[in-house]
Amino acid sequence: MAQPWGRRLTMLGGALLALLLVAVAAVAGVHWWQRSHRTELERALAYAPSETARFSWTDWAGVRRKLGADLDDRSSAADVEELLSEGFDADLTSGSAMVESATVLQQAFGFSPADADWELLAQSDTGSVLTIRLPDSLDLDDLGDGFESLGYTRPSDDNGVWDGGEELVARIAASNGGTLSPQFQYLAIDPDRHLLLASDSGPYLREAVGDVDDDLADQGLRDVAGAVGEPLSAAVYTGAYACKSLAMAQADEDDQSTADQLIAAAGRVDPLTGFAMAVEADGRVRVAMAFESDDQAHRNADSRARLAAGPATGQGGDFGDRFGLGKVTADGRVVTMRLTPVDDSPVLSDLSNGPLLFATC
Repeated sequence: MAQPWGRRLTMLGGALLALLLVAVAAVAGVHWWQRSHRTELERALAYAPSETARFSWTDWAGVRRKLGADLDDRSSAADVEELLSEGFDADLTSGSAMVESATVLQQAFGFSPADADWELLAQSDTGSVLTIRLPDSLDLDDLGDGFESLGYTRPSDDNGVWDGGEELVARIAASNGGTLSPQFQYLAIDPDRHLLLASDSGPYLREAVGDVDDDLADQGLRDVAGAVGEPLSAAVYTGAYACKSLAMAQADEDDQSTADQLIAAAGRVDPLTGFAMAVEADGRVRVAMAFESDDQAHRNADSRARLAAGPATGQGGDFGDRFGLGKVTADGRVVTMRLTPVDDSPVLSDLSNGPLLFATC
């Protein structure tokens, strides 16, 4: 006997519900896997305010390993300065916002490049935030007590902002015989992620603390961050910022004219959706450029490789004076270049600001 329609519909509805639950679980599983397998750079980018256009990354734990520096919170100021000097020579610290303040941070704050895991300076048109991953061994209650003893005003809740200001920063610097960046006027502790956030603007930092997230919305940034892996130092830009700051429009008229001719000879270039230039542990530099589509990436791999092998218009000389161009590949939407510095040339600090012919839009 045929089953009643009501029972059939119930069974069909149950089957559809089961399929829906399986699909939801699969999507959630993929999302969890992606988040759990991200690099520290990818996590740090997600923590930054959503309007950030320019990021400067320094993996201090990796830099110390690379340089063989065995330091901690009790190391002398001289040892910290030696780390910074060697890091500068290796082109590993040019983007750091802690360098000028390192001695004072080491002596007065309880953390510095001597023991921090990493730092990320995030800059936008409206403000900047320095995010520092603190060492696991650092007690955050002790850190807060230290801030209070230095003169910062304790917030009413654990995730609030410690108010300092220009006068306090100047006083701390003078008391410790060094320099303290205005970036440390206002501080916030994220106990869940073991982070310190610092800014020269209290209101901006308060907004940034509320904006800390674990998901990075910008696809171009996700693409280039994934492509550069785990660098020791890096400059990472949104597509809009890269097309503005690295464009040949920053060059003088003669260089712009020359650049137009070189680009016409190299082939079409398309706007970037993300850009990263990163120093790897072996000393080589990886450049990642993201585009809207796979087709654009494959086209730009050819044209930008030709540009990177020729004159450094806007910079002076030839790119070959600075680096040897290695493999240039297109993988999905992303083009990557491998650059080997010539005679320890500081490729990152030299080329991460425009005009940069092979990254122009």
